[in-house]
Amino acid sequence: MLPLILASASPRRRELLERIGVALEVQPADLDETPLGGELPRAYVARIARAKALAIARPAGRWVLAADTTVTIDGAILGKAETAGEAADMLRRLSGRTHQVLTGFVLVGDRDGDPCIHEGLVASDVAMIELDAATLADYVASSDWRGKAGAYALQGIAAALVREVHGSVTNVIGLPLAEVVEALRALGAPGPAFTRGTAA
Repeated sequence: MLPLILASASPRRRELLERIGVALEVQPADLDETPLGGELPRAYVARIARAKALAIARPAGRWVLAADTTVTIDGAILGKAETAGEAADMLRRLSGRTHQVLTGFVLVGDRDGDPCIHEGLVASDVAMIELDAATLADYVASSDWRGKAGAYALQGIAAALVREVHGSVTNVIGLPLAEVVEALRALGAPGPAFTRGTAA
């Protein structure tokens, strides 16, 4: 079976899929990911994931996977901070509270000879510790927040800032593996071959 086309430049999504032996061809989708005015977080990740999937010129017989992840609290979308000040503001908002990480994912391909679009959305609840001024300053100075929705990444040093996760852990990292693999298998798309996976 031909490799799955991953419409994402995220090294985390690529690593998660390759770890379980999914054969990939990476073709990042380049598009404007700015939220629309008044757009709700769930609608936002669903729209961006679908746009990424459809932006890839898909050869016949190939499957494309796209995803978008965001952090949300109080109905707000917390994207990637551009400055240390923005990162600190986001983390103060998350400090001592539970927020949600949402990932919308879309699979586009051919099923039984007919075009098929499958859409999924997964939410995980993440409880963050109370951040004192020194911890916040040290973390922001580390620059680990750069390029991360909500200004943190569970797979980085910010793991020490997270008290607990309810729901998919891999979703918080960037791709809900169990749900994506379930969809790949149900659709007959290229899925995991654990013998091709790498050791953790």
